[in-house]
Amino acid sequence: MADFGGAVWRKGSRSGAEGNCVEVADNLPAVVGVRDSKDVAGPVLVFSPQAWRSFLATIDRHH
Repeated sequence: MADFGGAVWRKGSRSGAEGNCVEVADNLPAVVGVRDSKDVAGPVLVFSPQAWRSFLATIDRHH
């Protein structure tokens, strides 16, 4: 399990005013975490930095 003790969480730039969004922690060297902003103590999806960059690139191509 990844340690997110030093994570800096930020909300997505396109988050709605209702607070229904995700938070991303991409400041750690080996992992990127994604969590529900309404459940900060809940589960965290864990990605490698390479997988996260690939995901973002795919979104950019389809948006």
